[in-house]
Amino acid sequence: MCASDPVSGPRGMRRMLPASAGDRAFLGVSVLLFAVGATASIAGGVSMSAMGEMPMPGGWILSMTWTRGCGQTWPDVAASFLGMWMAMMLAMMLPSLVPALWRYRAALGRAGATRPGPLATLAGAGYFLVWNAFGAAVFPLGVVLAAIELRQPALARAVPLVSGAVVVLAGAFQFSPWKTRRLDACGGLSSGDGSLPVRAAAAWRAGLRLGWHCSGNCVGFTAILLVLGAMDLGVMALVTVAITAERLVPARHGATRTIGLVMLVAGGALIVRGIGPG
Repeated sequence: MCASDPVSGPRGMRRMLPASAGDRAFLGVSVLLFAVGATASIAGGVSMSAMGEMPMPGGWILSMTWTRGCGQTWPDVAASFLGMWMAMMLAMMLPSLVPALWRYRAALGRAGATRPGPLATLAGAGYFLVWNAFGAAVFPLGVVLAAIELRQPALARAVPLVSGAVVVLAGAFQFSPWKTRRLDACGGLSSGDGSLPVRAAAAWRAGLRLGWHCSGNCVGFTAILLVLGAMDLGVMALVTVAITAERLVPARHGATRTIGLVMLVAGGALIVRGIGPG
């Protein structure tokens, strides 16, 4: 995937000026979806806080996201989690996804597509389907870990230390070749061979492919979000800024390394603090 490709490369990014009704509709829907995701995420965070907090050995708080409340069934809990997860993904990923969809939509128009907007929308749906599947895989793991922590106080005491170690590993991941390859593949949408067929099936596959690459690129960020609080609005905001910065700034590999250094320092501080309570 060439860096100068107008669909995929950062140098191909053009100013997003709504010159037509279709352009304005695209940007309007994008802003609306972001607002819905952000509002739902905030509401979910407030709702979790209202349910009460569960102090744990080691001085940390267990998120109610992974526990079953009175009158709830596990399917209810899973549905609630996936709803909040999808809202979070809309709020966190749209700022970096919209420019890629914009370029893809414009390139489809140049390639002869009569309705590039719906094709770009289909690609976006495929992208978020991958993230929703990722959330569905994360949920049972979170439930199992929460159950172990509730039953094993000794393990619960180690959680702050482990959380710091996860942040350090996520910081180290920022410097890995895997991260570099996945970040490069997150630049935009195209077919696997770099072509741009104007068919619905191709748009869907392009969205799925981009979602796969970007979820791999964001493994470290996702791990941080989960260990520091899946519905912590402050952590969500910081992760969103980091994801958007490393995808959109011109020197994105430099931004990735800078973010990695910040994560290493933050993780080290968390480890020191986790050792303190003993």
